Amino acid sequence: MPPIQALTSVPVLFRPEMVALDASPASPSAGKPGEVVADWQSRGLPIDVQGFEPLDAATLALAHDRAYVEGVLSLQRPNGFGNRRPQVAASLPFTNGSMLAAARLALANGRVACSPSAGFHHAGYDEGGGYCTFNGLVVTAMALQREGRVRRVGILDLDLHWGDGTHDIQQRLGLSWLQHHSPCNGPEQPRPAQAEGYLARLPRIVSTFHDCDVLLYQAGADAHIGDPYGGWMSSEQLERRDRTVFEVAAHLGLPVVWNLAGGYQRTDEGGIEPVLDVHRRTMRACAEVYAGLLSAFFRPHAGG
Repeated sequence: MPPIQALTSVPVLFRPEMVALDASPASPSAGKPGEVVADWQSRGLPIDVQGFEPLDAATLALAHDRAYVEGVLSLQRPNGFGNRRPQVAASLPFTNGSMLAAARLALANGRVACSPSAGFHHAGYDEGGGYCTFNGLVVTAMALQREGRVRRVGILDLDLHWGDGTHDIQQRLGLSWLQHHSPCNGPEQPRPAQAEGYLARLPRIVSTFHDCDVLLYQAGADAHIGDPYGGWMSSEQLERRDRTVFEVAAHLGLPVVWNLAGGYQRTDEGGIEPVLDVHRRTMRACAEVYAGLLSAFFRPHAGG
């Protein structure tokens, strides 16, 4: 394997087709990829926006019942927002395609890539919910395995809520090679008093993925203490969370692909600036870690 070169920017896999503005008034997740990328660009963060190909139904069906996939895409079955809106269905091959393309790129560069997508971990084998329709995390893991790129995949899900859909698919399909961690393993959510203790344990938690070929990291914005769904970390704690994940993964030589997750705060005018701030901090931490500041830690990863 040739030496891994230092990154000068963070690859971001984005296409406008990922955006579905009419998904639901209750959640900004389907519409925010475009706002997030525009915010990163306007702030001068070192990102490299790249295109990718959308996924076909057969690839989505690696992790889902084929009838469910086809039913959603043909508007015969409701999506994870509980409706059958065409714009949502049209966006799904692109949001999931972004995650897979970012994972391929992270494996190729040995370090990191970002998919500015959301709406994955509540999607189970044959149903959606919680603003999630197809589980791009498991779809990505299974596609990478089918392509022979990986033997073992890690999912570090630091959204506020438990990835019940991820757990459902893992159990249904017997995916013993898929390692999944979340601060909560059921409906009980972590509390603010637990945040510092969890952050102290986080380096050891990330290190448990050392034998994975790639780490899929959900950098959940709904974990913010100001989130209406009941977050548990401050802005400073979330930034430490993200920096820890990136630093430990970099030290291990473990490629990371991260995506947006959660985030329901709004301004009085209805904007999502509080959510953009969380995602901005994540990208800033990512860019600082992977822009050569920790170059002494990087080494080729055996599985990449």
